[in-house]
Amino acid sequence: MSFFETQGKQIHYESDGKGRPVLICNGIMMSTKSWIPFVPSLSEHFRVLRLDFYDQGESAILEGETYTQDIQVELIKVFLEHLNLEKVSIVGISYGGEVALAFAAKYPQKVDRLVVFNSCSYTNPWLKDIGRGWIKSGKTRDGQHYYQTTIPVIYSPTFYESHLDWMKRREAVLLPIFSNPEFLDRMERLTLSAESYDIRPDLQKIIAPTLVVSAEEDYLTPIANQEALVKELVRGEWIKIPGAGHASMYEKPYLFTSLVIGFLLAKETTYTI
Repeated sequence: MSFFETQGKQIHYESDGKGRPVLICNGIMMSTKSWIPFVPSLSEHFRVLRLDFYDQGESAILEGETYTQDIQVELIKVFLEHLNLEKVSIVGISYGGEVALAFAAKYPQKVDRLVVFNSCSYTNPWLKDIGRGWIKSGKTRDGQHYYQTTIPVIYSPTFYESHLDWMKRREAVLLPIFSNPEFLDRMERLTLSAESYDIRPDLQKIIAPTLVVSAEEDYLTPIANQEALVKELVRGEWIKIPGAGHASMYEKPYLFTSLVIGFLLAKETTYTI
């Protein structure tokens, strides 16, 4: 477990493996621990960097503060400076994918390649209202209520129905966390920080080859929004995973790992006759 300090606040990160650096950016409810199952495969090929954003995991709690995702973008910049890294590839999912896209647009020269799962280019009114529902649920301080409000829609109906035992075990792990007022307050601040997210005017500033991965049963970041994202990217590629929802890395771990390693390592990016 490693920490560094910025502006008087401690930030937690993990580093595994050697070689080309790859930064993994958490989804909104995630932490560095969420990626543990993927570290052995990824660290065989890369130096895998995991970072807890503000209000996530073991990083600083911003109690009483309001902020936007820009604070997380600047945190990545400070983190790379702390490690003396000029350039890094970034993998992000959901909230982390949004932060990764915003970072790549603001600091294009610092990003080698980019892979974003289940992410969009802006927070549309529908997603904003879903987030407001999460906040209202969190204010009840009822962990079961928060679980039922947030988790089912994150997974695809296909996965949920065919993995009921897995979901019940997941529920048992999450209920104590979702019953913690500090966690719920963190989630409220993180959710609000995403409301103003909109990088549509800056998408063409992203020069890194970018793979956008969609899931066909994702009801938080629908495919239409991700298709619109890809069309504005200068070097964008797009792939859709069938039978998966917003938590695509958990539902399709084999595909997740394969897509990340394959895209980041590929040398043949064009075919010449």
